[in-house]
Amino acid sequence: MDKYDLLKLNHQLCFPLYAASKEIIRRYRPYLEPLDLTYTQYIAMMVLWERGEVSVKSLGERLYLDSGTLTPMLKMLESKGFVQRKRSKEDERVLLVSLTERGAALREEALKVPQQLEKRLPLSDREGAVLYQLLYKILDAPQKE
Repeated sequence: MDKYDLLKLNHQLCFPLYAASKEIIRRYRPYLEPLDLTYTQYIAMMVLWERGEVSVKSLGERLYLDSGTLTPMLKMLESKGFVQRKRSKEDERVLLVSLTERGAALREEALKVPQQLEKRLPLSDREGAVLYQLLYKILDAPQKE
């Protein structure tokens, strides 16, 4: 074995994860464009459809996004009329995000997206469940230094 084998792309777990992530997001695009959402906006809306109102901080934690990505995305959703941002009455340091009526109505249109995407993925239900479990095993694992 060559000492540089570990540096070959086909020996890296990170590469197929990265490429598959990009590919799945690309496959979402035709279903999200009619909703006027990017993938990142879509996952933010999913959290809001589930919870109603969340702090920007908790939204970032849930989506694994930093404020540099989250703030412009939320501003865009606000400009589209899907969400509103306001300071918490209990603690003005906390910025809350909630759905507008228009954003809540979009949920009905978004119902078809998961089924449409599922048809475009070459995974059985079982394979999808195993992959989901393995990915969250990575995401939920404590960082080791």
